[in-house]
Amino acid sequence: MTALRMAFNELRRITSGKLPRLAVLALCLVPLLYAALYLYANKDPYANLKQVPAALVVEDKGATTSDGQFKNAGEEVAAELVNGDKFDWHRVSEEDAEAGVRGGKYTFALTLPEDFSQALLSSGDFQPRKGVIMLTTNDANNYLGSTIANQVVAEVRRSVSVRVGAEAADKFLLGFSTIRQKTVEAADGATKIADGTQRAYDGSVKLVDGAVPLADGSAQVSAGLKQLRDSTADLPRKSQQLADGAKQVSDGNETVARTAEDYAAKSQALVGRLDQLNGDVANRLRALGFTEEQVQRVVQAMTDVRAPVDDANGKVQSTAGQLRTLSNGSKQVADGAAQLAAATPALTDAITRLNDGAAQVAAGNAQLRDGAIALRDGEKELVDGTVKLRDGLNEGINQIPNPDDPTRQATADTIGDPVNVRGVSQTSAGTYGAGLAPFFLGLATWIGAFVLFLLLKPLSKRGLAAGQNAVRVAVGGWLPGVLLGAAQVVIMFSVVALVVDIRPSHPWGTLGFLLLTSATFVAVLHALNALFGAVGKFIGLVLLILQLVSAGGTFPWQTIPVPLYPLHYGLPMGYAVDGLRHLMYGGSLGSVGTDALILVAYLVGALALSTLGAYKQRVWTPSRLKPELVL
Repeated sequence: MTALRMAFNELRRITSGKLPRLAVLALCLVPLLYAALYLYANKDPYANLKQVPAALVVEDKGATTSDGQFKNAGEEVAAELVNGDKFDWHRVSEEDAEAGVRGGKYTFALTLPEDFSQALLSSGDFQPRKGVIMLTTNDANNYLGSTIANQVVAEVRRSVSVRVGAEAADKFLLGFSTIRQKTVEAADGATKIADGTQRAYDGSVKLVDGAVPLADGSAQVSAGLKQLRDSTADLPRKSQQLADGAKQVSDGNETVARTAEDYAAKSQALVGRLDQLNGDVANRLRALGFTEEQVQRVVQAMTDVRAPVDDANGKVQSTAGQLRTLSNGSKQVADGAAQLAAATPALTDAITRLNDGAAQVAAGNAQLRDGAIALRDGEKELVDGTVKLRDGLNEGINQIPNPDDPTRQATADTIGDPVNVRGVSQTSAGTYGAGLAPFFLGLATWIGAFVLFLLLKPLSKRGLAAGQNAVRVAVGGWLPGVLLGAAQVVIMFSVVALVVDIRPSHPWGTLGFLLLTSATFVAVLHALNALFGAVGKFIGLVLLILQLVSAGGTFPWQTIPVPLYPLHYGLPMGYAVDGLRHLMYGGSLGSVGTDALILVAYLVGALALSTLGAYKQRVWTPSRLKPELVL
């Protein structure tokens, strides 16, 4: 009897009758019920989050910004959440939200307190404090619901942070524009100051140019008047001598006349000298920049001072004429000489006062000159300083950013949210259900193989009784399971791909790999049943549990405890899940060949163990005739 014949006999046995056929059909549908139904229920749970009830409490009273605008960040966040249509939001009071979460009416609650806006705007007053978003959860409602709620709060926090950061950056950049504008105005003012100080400096230079010759001329006038004073110091004495000589006129008119003419000539020369002095002083004062009015006042003062001299000169001249014509005028000459002697001290006093005034004028002009020079030097330093200020402000203007409105807004947005995540997905499962599909298809295949041997006999009793070759008996017992397992896989894969709409990137490769996986799992469970009988079924169940925790179907397998690592490497389901992932998601197919070879090795090893079981069962023992445990 060949292995195919034994397999055919076993299939005919389990399909003889209406109820057995229904049982076989049910066995073929077990993987479908497990994998397809579960994947259908969990295909895309995130798309249905809008049906999850959540409480939203908005107590924010708003706040006024520094520019006088009223802002209610809580209402903005609430509107964003409600319009986002991610959850079934309910605007309720804080008491209703807390009671609703506790009683399971709401999965979680989100509360925005009354000072939410004030906290967000507090940095503008340099009294920063963070805004608080309160999340109320209850794991008794749903643990993953709480996890998702935390993700929602994190997203809200990021969104608010981006908005607040962008607004703050916008104001910061706008402040730069204001600073630049004020700096431009300051630079314009500094330019005007520099121009004004330059003109003031030019004026001070001209003032120095006028004050220096004025001081020099004043000194010369003072020196001339001093010389005049010194030259007229003996005039009173000589006038007295004239008076004494007049008394001697009677001794000889001719002598007196000559003496009188001599004094008349000297007096006239003195008057001429005073006239020349008046002209020189006036010309020098004009050359020094004095106004004509000032010159005339000085000339008038000198004229008033010399009036007695002019009067005396007239009298001298008159006396000299009288002495020539009148020898008997000695009395008159004596009187005139006495008058001249009396007037001469007044003239010398006037000359002394004029000299003192000229000295004071000269000293004042010297101070004016020194002050003008100091003013010129100070103005020069001021000009240099204002020029540096002007140049520094103009240079600083170009270093102050002045973005236009679009650029400022874009910059503020970038500062508020400086990082974009650009995901490069080499492969993508697409949905949550598709992501779990490799794991649950693998589990369904094991479960399908497990239930097959609730109906199938692992070894043909007729073959064993007839002493058939152990390999032939083992393969004959394995083949019915392979055929039924293939039917399970085809039905399961068809429904998952066409009804549940989880489309693998390599559909035919995925189907072929599932068929190999099914054949391998059937071989492993066949070997357990062939070797250990009823205990083999229990071992198959234990292996299912061990592979559930070690295959890495949900989290990466590296996250399991290290002591469980040998289970991942030593059991076949991890390789089945890995191969299905690459085939379904479109990843590299390099590891698929390795996974397939390892499954083939498991298949061959399982068939070897089945052969050993068939070999051992050719000998009937009391335990086989009357087993202690029957399942």
